[in-house]
Amino acid sequence: MQLKPLLTLIIFMWVLVGCDKPPMTQLERVQQKHELKVGTLAGPANFYQAQQGEQGFEYELTQAFANSLNVKLNIVPFYSLPELFQRLDSGDLDFIAAGLSYDPQRGEHYRFGPSYRAISQKLVYKQGPRRPRSFEQVDAPITVLAGSNHLISLQEAKKAYPNIEIHVVDDVDEEELLQNIIDEKISYTIADSHSLALFRRYHPEVSIAFSVTKQDSISWIMRKDPDDSLYALLMPFFDKVNQNGKLAELEEKYFGHVETFNYVNTLAFVEATKEVLPKYQAWFKKYSEQNKLDWRLLAALSYQESMWKPRAKSPTGVRGIMMLTQPTAKQVGVKNRLKPKQNIKGGAIYLRKLIKRVPKSVQYPDNVWFAMASYNVGWGHVNDARKITEQQGGDPSRWADVKKRLPLLVKKRYYRKTRYGYARGDVAVQYVDNIRRYYDALVWLDENGALNSENGQK
Repeated sequence: MQLKPLLTLIIFMWVLVGCDKPPMTQLERVQQKHELKVGTLAGPANFYQAQQGEQGFEYELTQAFANSLNVKLNIVPFYSLPELFQRLDSGDLDFIAAGLSYDPQRGEHYRFGPSYRAISQKLVYKQGPRRPRSFEQVDAPITVLAGSNHLISLQEAKKAYPNIEIHVVDDVDEEELLQNIIDEKISYTIADSHSLALFRRYHPEVSIAFSVTKQDSISWIMRKDPDDSLYALLMPFFDKVNQNGKLAELEEKYFGHVETFNYVNTLAFVEATKEVLPKYQAWFKKYSEQNKLDWRLLAALSYQESMWKPRAKSPTGVRGIMMLTQPTAKQVGVKNRLKPKQNIKGGAIYLRKLIKRVPKSVQYPDNVWFAMASYNVGWGHVNDARKITEQQGGDPSRWADVKKRLPLLVKKRYYRKTRYGYARGDVAVQYVDNIRRYYDALVWLDENGALNSENGQK
């Protein structure tokens, strides 16, 4: 071959090689599409559609991550774990954010991000005379979802307890499985502690037999491949949301009020929604609408105050279904605190006043929780707790931060430096948590058509 044609061939091949760009990384694809596509499991612990729009712990956390990348979040809800992982495997999802815990079996096939929460798995059954305290005492099949960590845990437990009967289903989601416990379609299942706590707000008859696991680490899940571009951003992101309090804020918003559970109180509340609430529901709706409130929030506050008893009375002289003091009743135009219609109207006006008093820097729903705490302990004491929060480096406009400092008002070394002095801030925190549980339950019952207002008064 002559030199000139050879040089021409070499130059041509060099140009071809030079034009052959390496494939885009996962991060570059996300940025090019301007979209982060995340798979999750539909449900109250992860993602759901509420009246005010999309909600859920995982939804808000992944939204924060998408914002950090300056891209749009496209969150895709699934009802089946196998399908969720199939879509991840196909490359259709960037990662999974579904409150799933790490498991060595899954760790062989997938890459888990940093741990950001801890949960446990609970064996549950319907409240009854006999509670199994170990797998040895379980006398019926345990039904779990296909592809779940619960199935993996049972398969591991079966090595020590070979008599365990496992029933695997894939045509329901976790909440339906818990509903099947109530309907006595199944005897036992396993549920994650955070999902179970949310479900028991309105179904207290679902009981915990024993813990199957403890301190399972929750992480986002990615495909296991050499591309680290997106994965490498997870650690700094979670460091940031830990440092700026965003993670604690979401934890408090979705799970902080369901950490404790009282079977008797919850059961009494659910029964009261059937037997007592219909008598007053129309007034809760009417006066909430007039004051731009959610009627279910006003009803939850009223139940916490009086258990919907119109002649309720405290040792300090607070009276009625909304438990108004005499000065407050006069302020909002209530002449007879024992008349439930008047009392509910006055309570709605007073709550609206308290919400308006909260500084505009406090966003929804935290402004509502500040107002609720004020209803119990007074705005002066709540504001004292906000000042302590700021002095300690917390955010005085964030309920999750102030909630930690309100109990300090019972300690002399703190309250002696405040304007309004001693207060049972610990009681105020529990008070707000209770209202939030009642409110969540009313929302669920209402949206599922389980509230009857046919006997309501006009």
